[in-house]
Amino acid sequence: MLIPSIDLMGGKIVQLVQGERKQLEFSNCSEWIDRFRGFPLVQLIDLDAAMGKGNNSAVVAQIVQELPCQVGGGIRSIERAAELLKQGARRVIFGSALIRDAQPNIEFARAATEKLGLDSLTFAIDSKAGRVAIHGWREQTILTTVEVVQALQPFCGAFLYTHIDTEGMLQGISMQAVHSVKVTTSRKLMVAGGVSTLDEVNQIDAVGVDAIVGMAIYTGQIDLEAALETARKKT
Repeated sequence: MLIPSIDLMGGKIVQLVQGERKQLEFSNCSEWIDRFRGFPLVQLIDLDAAMGKGNNSAVVAQIVQELPCQVGGGIRSIERAAELLKQGARRVIFGSALIRDAQPNIEFARAATEKLGLDSLTFAIDSKAGRVAIHGWREQTILTTVEVVQALQPFCGAFLYTHIDTEGMLQGISMQAVHSVKVTTSRKLMVAGGVSTLDEVNQIDAVGVDAIVGMAIYTGQIDLEAALETARKKT
């Protein structure tokens, strides 16, 4: 199934290439919100919060009232996650908070599960050149995706795997990378990183994985109506 992605920076919807260079920017948030109505799930990421450069909390609070969202970006405390769920988020995404002293932060993951529940939690594993990256993808750890997934899967309902090497490049995601994560966990899996066509979304769906899509939607490379019809058939 295709899951549209909304990335926020400075109150606007943006698309970055590999988390660094801004490629697209849209100030008409309401138009995209309307276009995403009907999708069972939308991903909403506060990039400013993720990068420690402010936040888009007011916009996030508005969007989660209008769309079924899993929300991420700079969520560093269980209290902030609980606030987002109270505002209307379907799930919250933890990323960098899951790594501490170059190791999976089991204590934090367990506490989040106990307070928020498995089904409310998506754990983000972002990989660059085969290693997990944190803090807005600016810091690369020595950990592999498989190591982190295996350590953290008892404490979440879903994983979000982002293949940074191809993110925003519209060249397709590595299916080898998708398979390597899929066989590691029985949890729900969503993947992102350059997914460029509806055929690719269907290929990913065929192995039981959902595709997070941003750039291909905003450039018109994927027909949103066709994607929505496919998503409706899956629910």
